[in-house]
Amino acid sequence: MTQARKPPLGQLSLAHRLALAGFAVVVLALLLVARNLEPDLRGFGTHEQLGLTPCLFQQWTGYACPTCGATTAWAYVVRGQFVQAAAVNLGGALLCVAATIAVPWLMVSAIAGRWIVCRVRMRVLLVAATAWLLVVLLDWLQRCYLN
Repeated sequence: MTQARKPPLGQLSLAHRLALAGFAVVVLALLLVARNLEPDLRGFGTHEQLGLTPCLFQQWTGYACPTCGATTAWAYVVRGQFVQAAAVNLGGALLCVAATIAVPWLMVSAIAGRWIVCRVRMRVLLVAATAWLLVVLLDWLQRCYLN
């Protein structure tokens, strides 16, 4: 049985490069879908243009869920309307901005075979994800109780 060769230090393996490219393509597809959606003027419900059902949480409780407005925020961000995006769902808007930055970064890193600019570190990723989740929850509480 032969062992797979490890790439030189700092280089990404072929599997990692393919995974990065694949992830970049999936995120790019999401951005293109968002671009083809018309932001719902209510600030939520844009996902229904994809044939998805209205938010059940909102129907059952009368309150928007934490992700209500996220698709609408993406539709605004890809049009450069950041203020509107942040108003309907700040967490969704931030995620879309991160996705927009991530696509070229992931693709160039995959092509180069090494991390460009910076390497992904699990600790940084966890801190960023936790901060984003906190933004989502605080924004949700603000939209539910202060509007």
